Amino acid sequence: MTTVRVRLTLIYSGLFLLTSVVLLVIVNTLLRQALHARIERFFPSPVGEAPAAPLLGSGVERLPPLSELARDVIHYQWDVSALAIGALTLVSVAVGWLIAGRILRPVHRITATAQRLSLSTLHERIALTGPRDELKDLADTFDAMLDRLERSVEGQRRFIANASHELRTPLAVQRTAIEVGLPEDVGEIRDTLLLHNHRIEGLIDALLVLSQAEHGLERRSPVALDEVVRLVLAEADRGEVTVTARIEPLTVQGDPVLLSRLVTNLVDNAVRYNHPGGAVAVTLAGGVLTVRNTGPEVPAERFGDLFAPFRRLHTTRGQGAGLGLSIVASIATAHGAAVRARPNPGGGLEVAVTFPASVTC
Repeated sequence: MTTVRVRLTLIYSGLFLLTSVVLLVIVNTLLRQALHARIERFFPSPVGEAPAAPLLGSGVERLPPLSELARDVIHYQWDVSALAIGALTLVSVAVGWLIAGRILRPVHRITATAQRLSLSTLHERIALTGPRDELKDLADTFDAMLDRLERSVEGQRRFIANASHELRTPLAVQRTAIEVGLPEDVGEIRDTLLLHNHRIEGLIDALLVLSQAEHGLERRSPVALDEVVRLVLAEADRGEVTVTARIEPLTVQGDPVLLSRLVTNLVDNAVRYNHPGGAVAVTLAGGVLTVRNTGPEVPAERFGDLFAPFRRLHTTRGQGAGLGLSIVASIATAHGAAVRARPNPGGGLEVAVTFPASVTC
């Protein structure tokens, strides 16, 4: 793929070579005509005879005809001009390369800023200086777009914080009213209402975590991921599933709360979507967190829905809101990690989260 800098250099050099060749042809053509005109003017020759040079004296050979001398001068002029144009063409390539790089420097700055930006670094600006031209206008337009985007993201963050408070408070009041206000003789209704109340609270928490992860990380700090995995496994509800672990020390740069939620969702999904007496294997090694479980087979036509929000692969509607792996994918993306999932032979799933070297230490 040819870059813009290479194309500009070729255009500069091509134009220089073309104009130089045209100039060379014009100058040498005019020079030849002028020489022949001067020869005819000062040394006219009879019709049918070639002009000859005058004698220098007795015993001295006659000089070549003046037309041959003019022809030699023209040939020499062509040779010298061609060598000069070749040398200057090479110089024009080097100069064109430098000039093209200088012209495109603001474009590289805009590109570098755009590649570096994320939802957590929207405060950065290009702030291009220099004369008012097309590139300055482009950089200023980009900065103005970032201003609007930053205000929009800040508004969404404030909305999420307010929604979190406004939604959790009435649910907490509702749960308290159910637990305290309903008599014991309506225990079945009471348990059903509490179950749905807990499900709504879990759904709201999941949506808030998902939104927070998709908005990126405001701050990063060293997190001992191996300690996070051990704590999650110690607090996990394993039911009738056997959980084994192989954990190596690993520290990553990120948000400890979101990383804990990532591990929790992976382990909970592996236990929930399993069968009695099944197994879950958790491995943290080489910068990769892998959770592998037994369980029902994942249909091939549904495998693309694993990380889609509100998609359940099985018919057990009461087993969650379908946000578990969506949250895992969003948290991993916010930390620059890659998520890979593949079905296990005989049933179950293997999910691996690979943390890049830039966030491990």
